[in-house]
This record gives sequence, structure tokens and C-alpha cells, in this order.
Amino acid sequence: MLPKRSYLLNAAYAWVADNDMTPYLLVDAEQADVVIPTEFVKDGQIVLNVSMSAVRHLIMDQEAVSFEARFSGKPMQVYVPMRAALALYAKENGDGFVFPDEEFFDEPPTPPEPKKGFQLKVVK
Repeated sequence: MLPKRSYLLNAAYAWVADNDMTPYLLVDAEQADVVIPTEFVKDGQIVLNVSMSAVRHLIMDQEAVSFEARFSGKPMQVYVPMRAALALYAKENGDGFVFPDEEFFDEPPTPPEPKKGFQLKVVK
């Protein structure tokens, strides 16, 4: 099965934004392929403000969260693989979701072979 974290992350983001709060993403900075400003990492983690007013070109898909942002005035492209996203919560009250542990595949599992069934033929 596909990991559920990306679905939970999107739902949590929408819920926090719909309540006019600021979504913060907690990231495991020690995971492979994470591209973040390392100078802000504490205890192997970083908290990123992912509100629409703080980032540009936000993409949250099944593989990762990516966006452009400024850190200390310097522009940076941020990339957080889905396995490195630990939680998403509201800055204002801390309410949100901690994502469950689950297995992630480096490559997506191969889809099952299509079932052979009826075939259409052109009748003249």
C-alpha cells in the first residue's frame, strides 16, 4: 500500500489554513535527501513555516514537500522527502498531527499487471 503520510499532511495543512492559523512542519533533518537551511537545525530537527505568506511554489505530493523561501534574507529551495515530515501543527495553539511511523519505499511499488478481460474489435 501507499504510505498515508502525504494524505494526512495535506489534510492537516488544509485544516490549519482553514482555521486561519499558521501551519508549521516539523522535519527530521537527518533523513537522506533533505534540503533545508542547516544553520537552523536543533537536535536533528527543524520547524518550517509553510504558510502561503511564508513560502512560494508550495508542492505537497506523495514523494515530498517542496517550496521556495527566504532564510535570513537568502532565497532557498527547500525539499523535504515525505519520510522526513514528522508533524504538522498550528503555530498559534500547537494543535495538529504527529504522523505515524510507516514504511517508505525508495522506489514506488510496481503496480499490479492489468487483468486481461474483454477486448474491443472494430466491426465494419
